[in-house]
Amino acid sequence: MQIELYCQILEVVAQIPDGKVATYGQVAKMAGLPRHARLVGKVLQNLESGSQIPWHRVINAQGKISLSQLDAKGNNIQALKLQQEGIMVIAGRVKLSQYQWQI
Repeated sequence: MQIELYCQILEVVAQIPDGKVATYGQVAKMAGLPRHARLVGKVLQNLESGSQIPWHRVINAQGKISLSQLDAKGNNIQALKLQQEGIMVIAGRVKLSQYQWQI
């Protein structure tokens, strides 16, 4: 993967405000890579543990949490992080009409 593309994607993800979410496709489009939503997923999947990039704010186009990482108690880590920011997650979904980042 080209470092330049990786950086473009991470720059967009870093701008997603606290309490908002963006879709993989939205991030790809804003990074100048329309129709490369899967690349966004791949970049986020390869982030180093402890990264300050707010990867948890990126969800799929249906508002669903795609990642299934669980904490020691069996809770979805992404859902917990979103809830800590005041985003309501119900049955693994976020209401895009309410929480999607609008530029």
